[in-house]
Amino acid sequence: MPHSENPAFHMPTSERIGRYRKEICGRLMEWGAAPEYPIAFTSTLRSFSLGEVAEILGVSGSYLRQLSIDGLGPTPETGTAGRRSYTLPQINELRAHLASTRPKEASKFSPRRRDGEKLQIISVAAGSAGSASTTTSFYLAQGLALQGFRVLAIDLDARGSLSKMFGYLPTGYPVLNASMSAVLSYDDVRRVSMGSVILKTNFDGLHFVPGTFELGDFEEESSRRYRSKWGYPDASIRMVDALKEVEDLYDVVVIHCGDGSFLTAGAYEAATGVLMTVRPERPEISQMTLSLGHFEHLVSLIEQAERPVAYDFIKFLVTRHDPRDLSQQEAVARLRDSLGNTLLTATVWESGAILQAWLKHQSLYELSVGEVGRSAYEQAMETLNSTNAEVMDIVYKVWGRPPMYVSRASRTAGKASS
Repeated sequence: MPHSENPAFHMPTSERIGRYRKEICGRLMEWGAAPEYPIAFTSTLRSFSLGEVAEILGVSGSYLRQLSIDGLGPTPETGTAGRRSYTLPQINELRAHLASTRPKEASKFSPRRRDGEKLQIISVAAGSAGSASTTTSFYLAQGLALQGFRVLAIDLDARGSLSKMFGYLPTGYPVLNASMSAVLSYDDVRRVSMGSVILKTNFDGLHFVPGTFELGDFEEESSRRYRSKWGYPDASIRMVDALKEVEDLYDVVVIHCGDGSFLTAGAYEAATGVLMTVRPERPEISQMTLSLGHFEHLVSLIEQAERPVAYDFIKFLVTRHDPRDLSQQEAVARLRDSLGNTLLTATVWESGAILQAWLKHQSLYELSVGEVGRSAYEQAMETLNSTNAEVMDIVYKVWGRPPMYVSRASRTAGKASS
C-alpha cells in the first residue's frame, strides 16, 4: 500500500484530516475570508393580516379594527380596500397595550414569566430518524415567539440542520466561535460568554445560537477526556452554567439535540422538560426504544454523579402523521396505550405545505397563504398550532397559571386568514 515517509503521515488518519481542516481554516482567517462571527440575518418577516393578528391575540377582528379607528395601540399599515396589517413588533406593542388596559387578563396578552416562575428549557430529541425533531424545534420556537414569549433557540447539531431553517446559510467558509462549543470550551482562553454567540432573528423576541462544525470538535474533545486521566468531562455542568448567564432574558429556551452524546447529556441536564418526536410506524417506534435507552443511560450517569434530575415534564409527539393510514392509526393507538397522557393529544400531520416552506428555508409563519395554497396552508397551520398550544399550556401549568392555549386553538381551528 502506498505511503509517505513524511512523519506527518504517520499520525492517525482522522487526526491528519483534522489537521488539513484546521490549516485551511487558519489560511482563510488570514485572508479575511472566514468571519469570526456570522453576518446578521437580513431577511424580514412579513406583516400579518388583521384576521391573523386577532387569532394570535385571542380577540375579535372588529375589536382590533375599532382600536385602530380610535387611534389606540400601534398604527397598522393600510393596504388595498383598507385592509390593515401589523408587523410582529407591532403585535407585541398591542400585547403591552391590552395587558395594561385589561389588567385582569394581563397573562392572556403578555405571557412573559413573573417573579417566582422559572425559565423553561425544553430539549427536543428525535425518538427515531426522520421524526422531524428539527422542524418541531423550529416551529415551536417561532410559535412561542408569535405568542409573546421571549425565546432562545439553540442548535446542538454539528450539521446545523436547525440553523439552515433559520436562514443561517454559511457561504462555504467556516464560521468560528459561533456555537455552543465556544461557550462550553475546555480551553479557558478560547471560551466565550453565552451572550456572544446569540443572534437575533427576523422574529421579534426570538434569538438563536447556531450549530456549526465545531460542535463535532467539542464532542471529540469530550470523548478524549472521558477516556483519559481527566475522567468524565463536565460538559453537562457547563451547559447548565451557560444558560444561567442569560436566564433573566428569556421565558423559554428550545434546545435542538444533535447526535453528540456529551452535548445531548448537557441538553438533558439543563432541561426542565423533554419533548421526544416519533413517526407512527413500527420500525420507527422500535427505534424510539433505543433512543429512550440512550436517554435513560445519559440521565443515569448524571444521577450517579449525585446531580438529581427532576423534569417538570417528559412528553412525546407524533410527527409526519397521515391520519388516513390505517397502520398509522393503529400505531398511534398503541403509543397512546403505552404512554398515556405523556403522548401529546395533537399530532403533526405529514404536509406538503411544510415541505414547501422548508425548501425555501422558511416556515409557514413566514409565508403567505397564496405561496402554498389555502387548503394546505390552513391544514398545516392547524396541526402546528394545536401542537404548540399543548406545549404552551404545559408551560403555563408549570408556572401555576390556568391553561388557555388549547381552548383558543380549538376555537380558531379552520378559520381562514383575512
